[in-house]
Amino acid sequence: MSLKYYYDLMSQPSRALYILLKASNATFESKPVDIRTGAHLSEEFTKINRFQKLPLIDHNGFVLTESVAIIKYLERQKIVPESLYPSESKAEARVNEFLAWQHIGIRAPCAIYFRYLAIDPFLTGKPTKPEKVEAQKKRMDTALDLVEEKWLGMGNKYIAGDKLSVADVFGCCEIEQPRMVGYDPKEGRPNLAAWMDRVKAELNPHYDEAHSIVNKIVKKQEAKKNSSKL
Repeated sequence: MSLKYYYDLMSQPSRALYILLKASNATFESKPVDIRTGAHLSEEFTKINRFQKLPLIDHNGFVLTESVAIIKYLERQKIVPESLYPSESKAEARVNEFLAWQHIGIRAPCAIYFRYLAIDPFLTGKPTKPEKVEAQKKRMDTALDLVEEKWLGMGNKYIAGDKLSVADVFGCCEIEQPRMVGYDPKEGRPNLAAWMDRVKAELNPHYDEAHSIVNKIVKKQEAKKNSSKL
């Protein structure tokens, strides 16, 4: 059995699948693709993935894109265990409920905020208009408040109930993204903060390994901020 995994740890869904493969003790060939250098746009990669996106798997010649489709396939192939992606119909439905919601519910708000503050200025050489950033921050705040109050505010330990699942991994990886532009998603959200800490503790060392770039950028920003106060 041959599983090749193409990813970039700057990508939220890439991190989620990386963590899940590691946590599942899956045997796979790492195929890092550096988005920052445009490697995903190369002719070589385009031959593999016509959409020029990450993540991507090649399982014995079967190429599959889109992170949610990939995780469902990996579960069906018994590469990701039932303990992380339950097969009992109601438990599975709860996980799928969040996976369906998170694309627009949390991924878009967090990713766009990050894009406005980091990617767009890098590409254009100009900062995004402050009013545009503030409007997107409000959307992201609303989305994170929904996670705090609706997904985690009913006494649930995890997104889909009392056990860790793929839903938690996807959610946490999306919410980690705005930390790289100085936003703390845990601030003022005790349910979300405790949940993220639980997920990290259960999945370490894989969680920290996947977020090594994120944490490095955050530390650099904090050091710069502290030095400016001196």
